[in-house]
Amino acid sequence: MRAIVVNEWGGPENLVEREIDRPEPGLGEVLVRVHAAGVNPVDWKTRASGGLIAWGEVPVVGWDVSGTVEAVAPGVTAFRPGDEVYGMPLFPRQAGGYAEYVVAPARQLAAKPASLSHVEAAALPLAALTAWQALVDTADVRPGERVLVHAAAGGVGHLAVQIAKARGAYVIGTASAGKHELLRSLGADEVIDYRSEDFAEKVADVDVVLDSLGGETAERSLKVLRPGGHLITLPGPDSVPAGADGVHAVWLLVEPDLAGLREITSLVDRGLLRPLVDTVLPLSEAARAHELGEQGRTTGKIVLTVA
Repeated sequence: MRAIVVNEWGGPENLVEREIDRPEPGLGEVLVRVHAAGVNPVDWKTRASGGLIAWGEVPVVGWDVSGTVEAVAPGVTAFRPGDEVYGMPLFPRQAGGYAEYVVAPARQLAAKPASLSHVEAAALPLAALTAWQALVDTADVRPGERVLVHAAAGGVGHLAVQIAKARGAYVIGTASAGKHELLRSLGADEVIDYRSEDFAEKVADVDVVLDSLGGETAERSLKVLRPGGHLITLPGPDSVPAGADGVHAVWLLVEPDLAGLREITSLVDRGLLRPLVDTVLPLSEAARAHELGEQGRTTGKIVLTVA
């Protein structure tokens, strides 16, 4: 099968297309023919250095996939060949999403939302599960609570805005001015231009902050939280700021989650959640996808077409 392999850790030019052996599903697993693969910041960050990922003998990047079940191993009852599925299997172990076929534990995939194309579905799992596990599982956002989402037009951010709104929250998003109208259309109640305004002076008494930036942004976010509020930061364990007395400040690492994925599917089916796809490229242009992603200007997601 065709796959995008990391030739050596470093820049995007080290992503090369190669013919490798097609994986075989073991007990409890399914073989998925990949139609589309989502591109996430963790992809290019781990490509650059290997990161904390448990890589296989041949390092193949990618976790978000949407496709069709090709074969099921003994013990699998959830799916049959021909079923359309999506998910982010095995994270943080290697899944190998940038390939024509992926093997995944059956219970780490869900039925693809019928209203979405494979390209749209591939844009969802890792980013949407990150937002869900932060806002729902960690912070338990309730109606009327105030939620601040940094980088609100980004891959995780634009989904977090919609999930928080679906939970009945008052949603505040930071983004450049050109993206404010988009965020309002997604449900944001208030938008702040991070280039010309200091969010720490504009908002207060926030119940939950979802921070995908870290550094100074995470530190200043402590100032806007009410006592007992939640700061959930995503860049890494070192992104949790010091001096977080009186609030719940944590780093979140997303994990495969069938229950959460089914809740996300339900939001899509009810018209409460939609992924924004910024750029679609063929699998052979994975290096270009990483170059675009690393520029930090993407609205929504980048997706690779495979099948």
